[in-house]
Amino acid sequence: MLAHLHRDVKLIMASRGLRAFAFSYLNVVFAIYLNQLGYSTITIGVVYSVAYISGALLTAVWGFLSDRYGRKKILILLAVLTIVSNGIYIFFSHLFFILLAVVVANVGAGGSAGGGQGGGPFNPVEQALLAEKCGPEERNRIFSTNAFVGSVMGSLGALVSGLPQYLQESWGWNAVSSYRPLFALTILFSIALIFVFQAITEEHRPSETKRVISKQSSAFITKLSLLGIVDNFGAGLIGPLISYWFFLRFGVELKSLGIMFFLSYFLAALSFLAAPIIARRIGVVRTMVFSHAIASLLNLAIAFAPTFFIAGIMLVIRSFLAYMDNPLRESYTMAMVKSEERGSAAGVTHFARVVPFGVSPTLSAYMMQSLSLSVPLVIGGSLQLISDCAFYYLFRHVRPPEEQKSSRGDPHT
Repeated sequence: MLAHLHRDVKLIMASRGLRAFAFSYLNVVFAIYLNQLGYSTITIGVVYSVAYISGALLTAVWGFLSDRYGRKKILILLAVLTIVSNGIYIFFSHLFFILLAVVVANVGAGGSAGGGQGGGPFNPVEQALLAEKCGPEERNRIFSTNAFVGSVMGSLGALVSGLPQYLQESWGWNAVSSYRPLFALTILFSIALIFVFQAITEEHRPSETKRVISKQSSAFITKLSLLGIVDNFGAGLIGPLISYWFFLRFGVELKSLGIMFFLSYFLAALSFLAAPIIARRIGVVRTMVFSHAIASLLNLAIAFAPTFFIAGIMLVIRSFLAYMDNPLRESYTMAMVKSEERGSAAGVTHFARVVPFGVSPTLSAYMMQSLSLSVPLVIGGSLQLISDCAFYYLFRHVRPPEEQKSSRGDPHT
């Protein structure tokens, strides 16, 4: 699977794996860590909202700057900011510093490893750089393999989330201090990232045009972004606080959560291998819509699960379907815009997806505290299902270049 890939593609995949491993265990424990610090559910929701909204704004900036100054330089800068953010977590626990840390690099909140994403602000810049290293016929496969690497490493990272519980039970560490080794470990991974990014070759040619995105691409990006707003407003009601939801609903230990998310991310990894195969048979758009729609229905079902075992099984199955569209959507977006626009386009679509994702956790936390724990899952799953239907209606005839070539060569299409 990796033997015939370009050297730089392998380096990019290595960086995705490192990030996914580190961000994975932080995502599992972060809300629970804030709870141990004494913050209320509403405050935790606000922290997540600040993380996602600030991350969306900065990510759009990173995407634009990567087109102007080079993707490699921006990735190195983001690794440095990750080190700074984790350093803040180690030495400070006041709310001001927690908010400062999530704004700086979205570590713990906003840098999702779910589905192999592995670190929010990095993703649009990485997408643009990866797209430069592959041709149209192999793009879906390479993007899916990249996500597979991230999700496998994310699944392994989720197991590390049980470290605080181990330190408390076996070594007598207090509840707050036991989480800090995880932040220190992330600093070490971020240092390794700098060396990996430094080894990547990039012949950067900044765009000579003044428009960030051309008129030809803007209509496509606008429709994609509007649907992303609806989809991720729903996703934000569910995803950021899902481990906290299991913690409150079923009183689950960190070790059990770690195992559940390990299986979840591992199944997501397998879905990334299946995604390009299915896309070749039924098309990219159909693959994205059908897999994500079934996952949206499972979100509704999880809300009414009577036990942790049943809810966990549904979450694991959902992961196989919910994240299958991630690498295909990234590949699809990169295919439909010009090379010199890719960083900006990825930044804009990421911005549109993350802003509503950032507003939702505060609303979700309010509903969990004031109404019912399951209300956010019901509303979120319904919004995602509506988005899936609208996506199919708008893009069912919009094919990437490799599918257009296939259609022209087939007399039956």
